[in-house]
Amino acid sequence: MDTKNLDLNLLAALDALIAERNVTRAARRLHLSQPALSARLNRLRQLFQDPLLVPAQRGMVPTVRALELQEPLRRALEGMHAVIAEQAGFVPALDDRVFTIAASDYVQYALLMPLARALKEAAPRMRLAWRALDVPSLPEQTERGEIDLAIMTPATAPPQLRTRALFDERYVCIARRDHPRLRRKLDLDAFVALEHVVVSPRGGGFAGPVDAALQALHRSRRVVMSVASFLMVPEIVARSDMVAVVPARLVSDRKATLIVRAPPLAVEGFTIGMVWHERNAAHPAHRWLREQIAALD
Repeated sequence: MDTKNLDLNLLAALDALIAERNVTRAARRLHLSQPALSARLNRLRQLFQDPLLVPAQRGMVPTVRALELQEPLRRALEGMHAVIAEQAGFVPALDDRVFTIAASDYVQYALLMPLARALKEAAPRMRLAWRALDVPSLPEQTERGEIDLAIMTPATAPPQLRTRALFDERYVCIARRDHPRLRRKLDLDAFVALEHVVVSPRGGGFAGPVDAALQALHRSRRVVMSVASFLMVPEIVARSDMVAVVPARLVSDRKATLIVRAPPLAVEGFTIGMVWHERNAAHPAHRWLREQIAALD
């Protein structure tokens, strides 16, 4: 194989094609037209004297030769990007890259604006793309570069990914400001007698950490509504006599419109942290972003 005039763009194209196994998706990932990428695939086939990807019922299937190339190719490209980044130097104020972060709606609400303010000051040209968190797909998404960083509970992160704790969260009980039953101290009997709304991200669930804590006390509460999003809960509570137990950061700026109290029983909180793939561990821009997030109040 003659590598003297090898175009590194061809290798990047091959990496994307093997990962996506679809010319259209790979072209979108590389910001190329489909015909342009097809032309690169033809050049790659000539270069390696192998079809590399063959049509299948859905998309394309890598050949044995392509699969043999996949891991060394990825390592080579990542090494090249790291060397270029180190040599060029990372200047946050001039950097215009897009970082894709996966998180739940609660985490987005808690961190989105503080992080946006921090980046506006230090890296005004940088952009963030927030995506819904899909934990089972996270290893593949981070390996393929679709997700740069996930913010979630590290204990539930896929074991092959790196993690770093950010903060510990606690639960609070919320109700509308003029709730007739919360003018006095909220004891356990009054708490379980109230109507509750709970969050079930997958939909349809009517139990959570509070119910596990109540069960240990041989008690139960009246859960009358289940919603899929944390962001809906403060509005529902503010417009009804229902109450809810939610993460404290979700309502840190809502104390003017809601009653926010500690629950009348111990409810175990949780830790929020960052999760990322080894491919991003040493990159200066990624390291810088993780430090910015870690420094948020």
